[in-house]
Parts: sequence; C-alpha cells; structure tokens
Amino acid sequence: MTEITENTRRIIEKEDRLPSYTTRVPYYPLVVDRAKGSHVWDVEGNEFIDLLASAAVINVGHNHEKVLEAVHEQADRFIHYTPAYMYHVPHTKLAEKLVEITPGDFEKRVAFALSGSASVDGAIKAARSYTGRNHIVSFYHSYHGTTIGSLSVSGYGSDMRKGMGSLVPDVHFIPFPDSYRGKRTEECLESFRELITMIVPAESIAAVIYEPIQGDAGILIPEQAFYIEVEKICRENGILLIADEVHTGFGRTGAMFASELFHIDPDIIVLGKAIAAGMPLSAIVGRKEIMEAWHTPVHFFNTAGNPVSCAAATASIEVIEEEHLLENAVTVGNYMMERFKDMMTRHECIGDVRGSGLMIGVDIVKNRESKERDVQTTAKICYRCWEKGVILAFFSGCVLRVEPPLTMTMEEAKDALDIVEASITDVENGLVPDSAVDQVRGL
Repeated sequence: MTEITENTRRIIEKEDRLPSYTTRVPYYPLVVDRAKGSHVWDVEGNEFIDLLASAAVINVGHNHEKVLEAVHEQADRFIHYTPAYMYHVPHTKLAEKLVEITPGDFEKRVAFALSGSASVDGAIKAARSYTGRNHIVSFYHSYHGTTIGSLSVSGYGSDMRKGMGSLVPDVHFIPFPDSYRGKRTEECLESFRELITMIVPAESIAAVIYEPIQGDAGILIPEQAFYIEVEKICRENGILLIADEVHTGFGRTGAMFASELFHIDPDIIVLGKAIAAGMPLSAIVGRKEIMEAWHTPVHFFNTAGNPVSCAAATASIEVIEEEHLLENAVTVGNYMMERFKDMMTRHECIGDVRGSGLMIGVDIVKNRESKERDVQTTAKICYRCWEKGVILAFFSGCVLRVEPPLTMTMEEAKDALDIVEASITDVENGLVPDSAVDQVRGL
C-alpha cells in the first residue's frame, strides 16, 4: 500500500504555501517523479498504472521515444522564435498535418495558441468576425475552459462563475442529452427550437459550440439523431458549428476526432490537450473563409506555435497512425467497458457504464433507482486505487474517469481493473475511512 512519507509531506506543504489553490483539484498526495508508457512513479519510488493520462493529455503514452527524439532534435536547433514575425518549419509542417487529418473536405486554415481555453476564445472570435453576429449557443453541463471567453460558454456549474462579474454577453444555454438521467434527445432539440423562436432570432446566432461527447459532465454520448437535427437547424440558418475536441481529439474515442463518430464536418474545430503529448499547444482549424475573416493581432500569442511543441505534436500524430492506436483504443476500451459492466453484477454502487474508445465513465450512485450521485464513495474508490497502485480520478461529482494512454496493453488494463474492483470492495466493506478523503476536491 502506498504511504505518505515525510519527504512527500514536505513537498506538498511547500506547494500548498506557494501556488494559488485555484490551480489545484487534488485527489490524493501523489508527487510524480517520472513516467513511461502507462506507468508513473512517485518520489518514493512507488509505481502506478495510469488510468488518467494526465487528464487525457498523454494519449501516446508517457515519454514516447519518437516524441522525445523530435523534442530533443528541435531543442538542439532552437527552442523558440515567434511565428508571429518569422517562419519556421515545425509550425508549417504541423499545420499541414492538421489540415489533412481534421474532418471536412474543404479548404482550411490553422491558428495556434497555448491552451484549449485560449483556442475556444479564438473560435468564438472567428465565428463572430465571419458572421457579423454576436450570439453563441452552448449546452448545460458543457466544459470549454477557464479563460473569460471559454468560461462564458461553459455550462458546467455556477461555482466556476462566482466572483467573476460580467462574462461575455449574448451566450445562451440549452439542455444536452443524458439518457441515463432522463434528458431525452427530443426535449433538448425542442429547447433549441424554442430558443430561436422565442428568445434569439436564428439570424443573430453566430455559432453553436459543443463537445461531441461531453467529457467533464460525466461522458455523455448523444444519439446520432441529435446531431443530425442540430446540424440541420444550423445549416438552414447560417449558424456555424464549433466542435470543441480538446478532450475528445487525437484518438481518445477510438476515432481521430469524435466528430467523425457522428458524421459531422464542423466549420471550426478546437484542439488541445493531447495535441503535443504534454507540451503546451492548442489549435483552431477552420474553413478558410472563416479563418480569413478576422485580422491580426486579434489572436496573437508570442509563444504559440512553439517549434518544440509543434515537433512533439507532429511526432505524436505519427505515433497514433503508425502504431494503430485508434484500433487499440477500441479493443482495450471495449474490454474495459465489459469488465466494468461485469462489475455491476457484484457492486450495487455502479449505476451506469458508458464510453467510446478509451473515454469511459463509471457512474457511482447511492441507489440505482434514484440514481443519486455518491460523491463520498467515488472519492474513496479513487483514494483506495492510489493506495493500491492505480491513478484514477472522477468528474461530475460521481463518475470515475477512465482515460488511460491509448498505448495501454490488455495486460495493463486487466491489472488496473483488478485493482479498481478490489478498491471498490474495500470501500463497500468500510475499509476506507471518511478522513482519508477530507482533502479531496475532485470535480
């Protein structure tokens, strides 16, 4: 069992004194020292199987040799020169690759930034510039980021907005389908129709921004019929479709981009997280005419498109393609989902299992009939997993977040899920005290 030593305590105490608490959502006292593939080691030398992949950032596995080689080679040449003023090959090479692999058989342009949040802001600016319209439609329970713009279009919860004052105006929210908790497709579509009939004229709406699969809401996967009708309404009224694929992109769902699962060609696609295997980078890829409707320096960042990050991103995409990680995500993901569904027969706390590829949510409830969220049990399961050697987190209050690297092997998945089930059993048997999770602040 993992133990908290004095060395770990000293590091965490220093962290608690220095960085702002708002930058942290702690689950347990894990101080990472090194990582490789699907494994992480802490400063005490304890080894963990990683079911979080740094919040779905490390899709190609920790410290992949091809990514390391690309980073080292570029760093030896030069670390940065702003592409805002000059040109460099890694910037152009990655842009060319993104245009090639993103959905849509039309001419595209690319704009880089440093985070998914910043690129969401850019997508909103591009949509407004192109359409000449102000209003944006988003969805309840969506999460798009923490800059003022991305926070404004996030429907994740009022706590995120406390003390923020006025956010970006002219943003409207409608329900998103949730088959487990009874939010039906037609009900959500009717809310969209009512919005454009009763509140905001369709000709005033610049874009609908959506996550193809809502991530932080607990892995909510709508029916194909939902997107067919949303796209129809948008196309009939000149409303742009902005796909936020920061979470779902680069193979996470078993497709390179989740929009492909629903046969959507978004006008703008927002990329981040796994784009550069952990290096800071994000991007917007959009229709040429949209991305040329705004003017410099409206989306200008001096360190965006950093050549080392661009090299890492290109190498990461090549790894996904060459090692057939989309197929692996489907194969291993299906195995893990079936294992969790089998666990349901033995553990009443598991209310639902849902996912696509290696983007899996396990809903932990107090009662299967009421479907009441069980935050305490969920936090204890994650804590016990850490004690036993698995990195696991949760979101939406009660949904275990199972998102390992796409390189995870079947054997690693089996070993990890053996530990997860043992941890669930321990929690059910009262072996994890309430005090163990007093500091857990999971989302």
